[in-house]
Order: sequence, then C-alpha cells, then structure tokens
Amino acid sequence: MNKLAFVFPGQGSQSVGMLDGLMDHPEVTACLKTANEVLGIDLLNMVNQGPAEELNQTQWTQPALLATSVGIYRAIMARKEIQVTVMAGHSLGEYSALVCAGAVDFADAIQLVHKRGTYMQQAVPAGTGSMAAVLGLDEASVEAACAQANGQVSPANYNSPGQIVIAGETEAVTEASQLCSDAGAKKVMPLAVSVPSHCALMRPAAEQLKADLDATEWQTPQVPVLHNVDVQSHESEAAIKAALTQQLFAPVRWTETMQALQNQGVDTVAECGPGKVLSGLFKRFDRNLQVIPLLNAKGFQSLIGE
Repeated sequence: MNKLAFVFPGQGSQSVGMLDGLMDHPEVTACLKTANEVLGIDLLNMVNQGPAEELNQTQWTQPALLATSVGIYRAIMARKEIQVTVMAGHSLGEYSALVCAGAVDFADAIQLVHKRGTYMQQAVPAGTGSMAAVLGLDEASVEAACAQANGQVSPANYNSPGQIVIAGETEAVTEASQLCSDAGAKKVMPLAVSVPSHCALMRPAAEQLKADLDATEWQTPQVPVLHNVDVQSHESEAAIKAALTQQLFAPVRWTETMQALQNQGVDTVAECGPGKVLSGLFKRFDRNLQVIPLLNAKGFQSLIGE
C-alpha cells in the first residue's frame, strides 16, 4: 500500500441497522453516544431501530452519518496507525473528513451538521424543490439543459463521468430532466430527497450556517482534505469556513476529486462510512484502484490485515 486516501460518504448512505457490522467496535458506539449527549436525542437507538422516516430527516441523518464515519475511522486507527495521504468527503462527508483530520472537534461538528440539516430543511418549503440523477449524458449537455429550463435548476453533484445530479425548483427540475432525456440521456431518475442540496435555493441556509461556522474553533488539518467546491486542501480557518459555506449552494465536484486523487498517485481508497456508494463510483472511475468499503469486519481486515 503506497498511497492511501480516506473518503467519507454523504446523505443517501444511511439506513436503519447500518451499524450491524460495526457494533463490536466501541469507538463507533462511543461516537453515537456522544452525539446523543450533544443533541439530547437517542440517535444510537434511531440508527439501530428506526423508524426510517425519522432517521431520514436531514437534521438527524447528518449527525448519524458523521458519528458513524468518525467512529469507523477511530476504530481503524485504534487497531493500527495507518499513514493517510489525503482525505475527501462527499457533501456532508467533508465534515467527517475534517474531524478525522483534526481540523474541528467532533462534538462541535455534530452540532454544526445538525444545524446544517435544520437550516437546509427550513430553506425550501416541502414540495417546492427536488433533485434528479442524469445518467449517460456529458457535463456540457446537462448544463445546457439546466440553462434552457425555466426557473432555478443547476448541476448539484458531478458524481462521475456520465452521472450528474441536478437540483432546484421542482418544475424546473422536471423540465430540465425532460431536456436531458431529449438530449440523449440513458436515464433520468427523480431522487427521494427532502431538500434540493447544492443549488442556489440553499443560499439562505448557507447564510445561517456561516454564523455557526464562525463561532466554531478550527485548526489546521493534520492530513490534507480536498474540499467539494474547489478540489483544493486548505490550511487557514478562513478558507475552510468559506469552503463549507459555499458548499451548501455550489456543486459537489466529485469527478474532479477522484481525478485529483489519481493524479496524486493514490492507489488505495478506503470508504469510511456505511454503504458503498463512493466505492462504486471509484471502481467505475479507475479499475486499477484498490477500493475498500469499511462497513463491516471484512473491510477492516482488508485494510489493516487483522
């Protein structure tokens, strides 16, 4: 193993019972219990027992995923000190990366992402915003379809070549989806989300979050973290806070992030969180990469040899 990257998933990776393969690791349950104390809710029970409708509310989804991802990272490092070259997180996962890189206190981050989810939910009334995944269409064509549609719609996630998510006002997303289909998209799928992330509709949420980011203490990351908005790592507090503020209404540049890791010579990618969404994107992007999802004992063994 020459160069290792840790990547952290965002919303969509959560599920009731997602700790089933991880409950033997005290670091994981400890992080969920800390989140319980910070938020005053039994998040651990919600993750283990549900109901799914509650876990899928973004103000609870975000801290649950953050706590699980950080817990997995701490469980790995408690068993073997591994040299990590670079980190990155998809949307919410950027906060997990920053905690694990030592840039922000875990309890502070739990509070931040809970507020982030709350602000996002409040920014757009239910039903007025939506998202859709466009498969098999190039970036320029998707961008053109969004520009041609009436209303607010834009690319939200550049997930991989041929997989772009669009977000905005519901009617505009519907129109842009049809335009993408007309332009030759293989498939356009509406997404079951409660808020349209990473588009201009999130600017009010970003303004609210900025005050909380400013009130939080930040440190220089001990490991470089590539940010979603510019695919760059930042050391200064001001630059990190600016990147996290912009992230709410700017697209996630994940295709460029994967390219950046490839350019840095990364040969092993560990997905530190529940699910295998990012692992799938990396496998399709570069089949020569060793990709390890750390969602159970098998993943742990693959990474640390136990």
